Amino acid sequence: MAKKIVVASGKGGVGKSTLTAGLSSALVGLGKHVLAIDCDIGLRSLDLMLGVREQVVFDWGDLILNRCEPQQAMLKSCGPIFLAAPLSYNEAFTCENIKEMLQSFNDYFDYIFIDSPAGISRGFRLAACAADTGLVIATPDEVCVHSGAIAANEMFDMGVQNPRLIINRFNKKAVFKGRLLNIDDVIDVAGVQLIGIVPEDIELSYCASTGKPLPMTTPSAFAFNRIARRLEGENLPLKL
Repeated sequence: MAKKIVVASGKGGVGKSTLTAGLSSALVGLGKHVLAIDCDIGLRSLDLMLGVREQVVFDWGDLILNRCEPQQAMLKSCGPIFLAAPLSYNEAFTCENIKEMLQSFNDYFDYIFIDSPAGISRGFRLAACAADTGLVIATPDEVCVHSGAIAANEMFDMGVQNPRLIINRFNKKAVFKGRLLNIDDVIDVAGVQLIGIVPEDIELSYCASTGKPLPMTTPSAFAFNRIARRLEGENLPLKL
């Protein structure tokens, strides 16, 4: 049975979709069958990050509306299998239909990542309603961490079990100078258990904006691998 993970953030621009692409690809590298679903209706970007934008013809909205078969909507990327978000809302996009759709994928994947839109509006609730657990993405600044805490509380209220925190774009020099929160402060404010830290990495930003595969020698790829292994149950110490 697939483990369904919603990836969320309180505010936009924190690298949520980038981490969805990187972490799902890291699990594929560990031999897992992974599906990445973009749930940001109207503002999808995960297709670009995974290098399949030009291949998208159908999306998960077409599946719910019975306009295509699953194999027509699912695309093979350089990492996970990918399912695009619709370009507009439809009344048929309900929690019940989302749950039914994801249930039909259970026997084919080890992990299903659901890339939520930022914030806690309707799109977030659609993304989180079928999730077993969640990942809250936050950069180490006051505004982002406080909004991440709100997203985490919404997950708890919706019954999402044991969400975990990923600190993204961590810069040790900026923290040392007092320009960003340190790790303990981020954890205290977010109120969520930490599962990983991804350092500031210009190569990750470049690959995300061009759809190119992330080289395995980069600091962010190393971090993704360690987080993926923790999701698999390995007990690994945190490293920057």
